[in-house]
Amino acid sequence: MHIRKIRYRFLGCALLALLLAGCDPSAPKGANAGQKPQATAPALDVQAVAPQPTAPAQAAPTAQQQRVRLLIQQVEAAYARGETNYRKGRLPEAKLDFDRAVDLMLSSGMDIKTDTALQDEFDRIVDGVNALEMEALKQGNGFAPKAEPSPAEVASDVTFEVDPNIVAKAKAELATTKSDLPLVVNDYVAGYINFFANTQRGHNTLLHSFQRAGRYKAMIQRVMAEEGVPQDLIYLAVAESGFNPRAIGPKTRSGGRAGGMWQFMPFGNYGLVRNAYVDERFDPEKSTRAYARYMKFIYDQLGDWYLAMAGYDWGSGNVQRAVQKTGYADYWELYKRNNLPGETKSYVPEILAAIIIANNPSHYGFDEVTLDPPILTDTVTIGYSVDLRLVSDLVGAPIDELIALNPSLLRLITPPDTSFDLHLPAGAAQIFETRIAAIPEAKRNAWRYHRVVPEDTLASVARTYRVAVAELAATNQLRETDSVEGIEALVVPVAPAAAPSAHTMLYTTRKGDTLVTIADRFGVSLNQLRRWNKMTGIKVEPGRRLNVAEPAVVQHTTRRGHRAGTSAPSATALKAAPAKGSTHASSSAAPAAQSGSTAHKTTRRHRASTHGASPNSKQK
Repeated sequence: MHIRKIRYRFLGCALLALLLAGCDPSAPKGANAGQKPQATAPALDVQAVAPQPTAPAQAAPTAQQQRVRLLIQQVEAAYARGETNYRKGRLPEAKLDFDRAVDLMLSSGMDIKTDTALQDEFDRIVDGVNALEMEALKQGNGFAPKAEPSPAEVASDVTFEVDPNIVAKAKAELATTKSDLPLVVNDYVAGYINFFANTQRGHNTLLHSFQRAGRYKAMIQRVMAEEGVPQDLIYLAVAESGFNPRAIGPKTRSGGRAGGMWQFMPFGNYGLVRNAYVDERFDPEKSTRAYARYMKFIYDQLGDWYLAMAGYDWGSGNVQRAVQKTGYADYWELYKRNNLPGETKSYVPEILAAIIIANNPSHYGFDEVTLDPPILTDTVTIGYSVDLRLVSDLVGAPIDELIALNPSLLRLITPPDTSFDLHLPAGAAQIFETRIAAIPEAKRNAWRYHRVVPEDTLASVARTYRVAVAELAATNQLRETDSVEGIEALVVPVAPAAAPSAHTMLYTTRKGDTLVTIADRFGVSLNQLRRWNKMTGIKVEPGRRLNVAEPAVVQHTTRRGHRAGTSAPSATALKAAPAKGSTHASSSAAPAAQSGSTAHKTTRRHRASTHGASPNSKQK
């Protein structure tokens, strides 16, 4: 499936952000939509109301009320910064700001439910951030940047002209073109060659696609060789994503969106993990291995690489039925007899055109292609949850670089209770493992690592991260009066981003909640939430009371006919598996794809009924 309408993918999120800026979902109908809801009562208009001499003087706000007002101001400021960054396209920064707004509420130590103003503010901010993040998540990869259209998308609305000189030139060059695929030049292929070679739009988009290919070409070629499929099948990525590992397709009739360099649908078992934290469709190496295995599976079914490419686009079951209907196991015969949808009729010729141009770039005006340098990483396999902000502190890499190196990660936190291949800048693995050892494993999803600069003091660092000086000093085995001169770095005991306060053990579900959104909100795993509440699936009805922290374990004993109960202390910290500690230069191989699974990807334009179709049949 292609991503023709990728430029519209963030429109829904942008509209949500605009709505969230000025609308309270709980406001009564008819309320002014442009007026920002107030967390506290509006100030009295002294000019509109006559003085009342007998009215008692307004009591000064209590210390608790002052704390609430200050907290709300801080939350509003963080949320406003997030909206500003979001509108300016600074998506990683927006995500950090939105996380900060929620973090402030949940780590304040105040009992939110006992204060009306605080509860209203909490509901508004959490609902707003959650709606925005989950809408982005549904589109594939959270706050991923907008992607450039692929060459296939740009070519979708073009009327192709067949240049006889192009046809003659391409046919002459086939004799010396080395390819492990059978190459054909006909009017259909020549039309795409002409578009990519002789029009500015076609040339520029294919040029950028070739340039991006440099980041992943060596890895893809290695995987193709290991899986025993033709090397030139790499150029199917031209049609699918333009070599963009974060590509997102439009929503299909089934409700899913294809994602990643090879545009897998979210359903289907191809050895790619997909959960609330990770979507391996966006992992370049793991998705490439799944693609190579799936293409080999289709080829074994259809016996022809052109038909296999058509099957990848339309569904092998559909191609098989077209062959049975016509008696021709030949892509071009199916093309000429109009037994293929328009989407698939364009799909194979444009891939062949890209292969021919890539093998003879200077002959078609692509002398200036400079491949992007390969992405080199250190990969550390971890078995605990860690915040990318802490990783950024430890290795000195910008947060957006870490997000780009880990495109399969849907959140800023790696998944708990499972292993994850964390990609770091080349050469950073050793320093990461050395420094992460200073952070308790259960605190790695919250604590920070601060490298000391000359003007730092314990008080200034504590103020920056909003922690108590005493707690910061104790964590680092210092006294509150100690100087930090000569100290390289401090471990900062920041409260977990979404850890519930002592009073927030139960949560009443609201409309739109799922177990995934609730688990993410309170910083627990989906499995924990299910276990604590004896539930399966992800759906939950509004109004249900859920445990969002580990409930107390009551042990009953019988003594002299009397039953006594003893409550064990509740625990909210995640119990992570021990770290594996393995480090290697590139991502580990994905597990074998289950090629006989259900639907896999969608096409860009056409979608036909595919009941009983092959595993990659596509419906839009």
